Amino acid sequence: MAVSTVRGSGRRIRRFPLAVMGCAVAALCAGTVAPATADGGTAGTGGLKPTIVLVHGAFADGSSWNEVIERLERRGYTVKAPANPLRGLYSDSMYIASVLKSIKGPIVLAGHSYGGAVISTAAAGNSQVKSLVYISALMPDVGESGMSLGARFPSALGTATTSVPYQAAGGVGGTDLYLKPDKVHPVFAACLPASEANLLAVTQRPAATTAFSEKAKVAAWKDIPSWALVGRQDMTINPEQERFEAKRAHSHTVELDTCHVSLIAQPGAVANLILEAATAGESAGPTLASTGTAGRTKADTTLGAIAVACLASGSAVVLLGRRLRRHTC
Repeated sequence: MAVSTVRGSGRRIRRFPLAVMGCAVAALCAGTVAPATADGGTAGTGGLKPTIVLVHGAFADGSSWNEVIERLERRGYTVKAPANPLRGLYSDSMYIASVLKSIKGPIVLAGHSYGGAVISTAAAGNSQVKSLVYISALMPDVGESGMSLGARFPSALGTATTSVPYQAAGGVGGTDLYLKPDKVHPVFAACLPASEANLLAVTQRPAATTAFSEKAKVAAWKDIPSWALVGRQDMTINPEQERFEAKRAHSHTVELDTCHVSLIAQPGAVANLILEAATAGESAGPTLASTGTAGRTKADTTLGAIAVACLASGSAVVLLGRRLRRHTC
């Protein structure tokens, strides 16, 4: 703090350097800008990381996402991989929808294979779901089923399954579909070592035929931005079907040289696509995924302008102080 004597008065007064005042003005204005949080969002602006929910497909379980989960958690995301019952599109979707309702905050919902059909129904009407991600998946429109899409875009899956009747409590029964053990490697998991494909065959979970025969009543991808991965070597779902689905949904699409189980064969690429969907939802909110952009929001621009204006005000005070000092000395 500078101290000076004013001539002719005999009194000593304290004069605060106006440069300090200028800095104080700039600092005060800067306080109007929301501080950044650790996850890249801003405090008080709702920039929370979404919870990522991963839904597996037929013949699999939640462990098929293991390496993807590891990568997402390393990036600080909360991840859930609930068991898909595989009993029918309607009942499976209702079950996953109930899981989603138990989650607070925004959600990124990803589905692999038949899991894509499930998330398309489960997410309908849920405003917390900000993005949908389809990994080598079914994306039926209203009135379509897995079977009708498969008839339009044939694949080797038609010759790779076997039917087994099942009975449950209360006289409930139906027909399960299993992958033939000798077809798992060439049709389902050709991009994995044969030993790993054999483990998938031994531990597979069957899907009831109703999972593929029931027609979709809603299609959430019509209202929620979507991302899609196409496996060029997919023998379970025809890659042309995956391209067709992604195009009509206006999905942001990537293609990889991988088989149907891309989430196991290339977990890094799958995790990156999910992260892209999650980041777009955090920074720009729901927009058409086909744009592939996550630009600055209006709030970002406004806050930036405020900061610039405040800095300019602080500089002006400093200059004024210099002029006054010249006139009083």
